[in-house]
Amino acid sequence: MTTVRRARKHVRLWPLAALAVVGLLSMVRALGQDFHVSNREGLRMSIDKADRDPAIHIIVPGGPEAERSFNILLPEHVTVREQGQTEAKRLYIYQPGPEGKIPQWKQVGNSLEYTKELSGIRFSARATLDSDGILFHYEFENLSGTDYDMAWAVTDPRFKTFFYDPRLERTYVHHTNGFELLASESPERLTMPLNQWLPARYPAQFTAPIPRQKVQHRDDGITYYYKSRVVDMPLIATLSVDHEWVAASFTRDTGTVWSNPELTCQHVDPQVALPRGRTAFYEVEILIFRGSLEQAREIVLKERADLKESIPTP
Repeated sequence: MTTVRRARKHVRLWPLAALAVVGLLSMVRALGQDFHVSNREGLRMSIDKADRDPAIHIIVPGGPEAERSFNILLPEHVTVREQGQTEAKRLYIYQPGPEGKIPQWKQVGNSLEYTKELSGIRFSARATLDSDGILFHYEFENLSGTDYDMAWAVTDPRFKTFFYDPRLERTYVHHTNGFELLASESPERLTMPLNQWLPARYPAQFTAPIPRQKVQHRDDGITYYYKSRVVDMPLIATLSVDHEWVAASFTRDTGTVWSNPELTCQHVDPQVALPRGRTAFYEVEILIFRGSLEQAREIVLKERADLKESIPTP
């Protein structure tokens, strides 16, 4: 009798234990311990496990992981602007740390992706590891009754190690006469104390107009340094600390390319219109490969036209 009672007790407890194990495994997978891909060059991509908000973790082969890894926020924020309005509205902004809800990540081949609801907009993000870098695809489905003139998701690579370039000594843009340092017109950055140079933003215009005032000290304490010539490609590239690798962000079309040197991020983010009941999308690519700036340019010339971007009709 005793044996039977113990057996029955064990049977009653087993479903609870199984649920706990399933829940733990789901959390482990959600934190990225089972989702990882790599390409032929040895570049590795996984879901960032330190924070719950969506980011991917990149490891460049060839040395200690701590010195050759960084995160890319997927995205840093999602912002919209209602039709006829001048002020934009932030639907989401990345917050580091363990708080918040983990997205329901999926791995499909070499892609990591998720979907979330944002105030009447179904937002999807996908990162696909290719042979020469990562392709980012963002999609906005407007389920609300509001028309938006602009929807914007900002890809944010934070190159705090292998591509770290706080004085913009290895970060380039392309003009009609070739590559040039993004901050070539600010030589004082190389000798001024770092706490005077930073915080800073350094934009170069592609289709957006160049402002008359090239250096702007704004109320938030950030200084903006505008390059005085337009770039002829929506591209910004940074050489690694050993000058052997290139990280280069590009897109099909954008107004401005820019960097925050304190993070050495790269931004080429386009914006799309999002009428009610419609779906809009666009793609950004970040090349990460062992090679040269000129090779990056050749890839951009070949692949830029293939990047997808919606053009909603009225």
